[in-house]
Amino acid sequence: MLYAGIDEAGYGPMLGPLCAGVSVFEIDDTEDLPCLWRSLRSVVARSRRDTRRGRIAIDDSKNLKGAGASKHPLTHLERGVLLFASVADRQSDWIDDLNDDVFFNAMGIEPPNRKWYDSSTMLPLGSDTGLFRIDRSRLARAMESAAVRCCHVAAAAVPAREFNARVAASGSKAIVNWELMISLAETCWRRASGRRLRLAVDRHGGRTRYLDDLRAAWPQATRQVLQETDTESRYVLTLEGRGPLDISFSAGADADHLPVALASMTAKYVRELMMIRLNRFFASHMPELKPTAGYVEDGRRFLAEVQPVIQTADLLESDLIRSC
Repeated sequence: MLYAGIDEAGYGPMLGPLCAGVSVFEIDDTEDLPCLWRSLRSVVARSRRDTRRGRIAIDDSKNLKGAGASKHPLTHLERGVLLFASVADRQSDWIDDLNDDVFFNAMGIEPPNRKWYDSSTMLPLGSDTGLFRIDRSRLARAMESAAVRCCHVAAAAVPAREFNARVAASGSKAIVNWELMISLAETCWRRASGRRLRLAVDRHGGRTRYLDDLRAAWPQATRQVLQETDTESRYVLTLEGRGPLDISFSAGADADHLPVALASMTAKYVRELMMIRLNRFFASHMPELKPTAGYVEDGRRFLAEVQPVIQTADLLESDLIRSC
């Protein structure tokens, strides 16, 4: 069976893309999901504070940014994403001459055709390829020993212009976020190739009922409600020619499901790399400009300071700034 997780990053900011990540693992078919942190405990840790002996931190992305004064702030986030992505890709030379264009391509993303995204960043930011090769071999051996295979890591990004158009069409950014999740879920379900897919997703907006939205996403599927409680909503969908889709929505899913935590990290890393490009573009015109993460309060400060660049470079604010 396949065990997958989906999560988003960048739902709230006014600058930069809305991103979502997905990770998929192949495990023995079982009703009770294994704890992959426990299965891979020799090489994987739940927290960046528990990375002794070189273990890889896999956690909610919000807990992984920052690595002390001596390391790049994306060190822990990057390490987990690149290692699992490279193992899933099964390419021994995946890490050689790596930059964010190569990484985006591996994730299935094409950076938006905008001036502020027209650059590239050499990777990794927080380590070197020699250490990554060692860590990659350790991770591959541990997964083989645990009969676990990471078979897919990918992401999707919705830049401001597309985001604004989707919000205008749907009337809600929550619908845009839902549709992004559904597109990744559909990819996972197709990849299952007749096998059972267990998909964990972080709860959307605190809701407990998703049956109508699942019916709209897959109108031809048969749907069964397994559980709708304050803690988890779970459904099974069946569709001719596919194995069953067992999908659950729960608060704090990244704390219960390693695939969700890794998906969260992937979405966040993609967004961070795109924000590096955005900040680099404007800093090339204003060297003293303080970079932004794109969230509303600091985003307003940033936009006020870069107005001369927006005007002289003939940039469209609707391509840069989200409508909501």
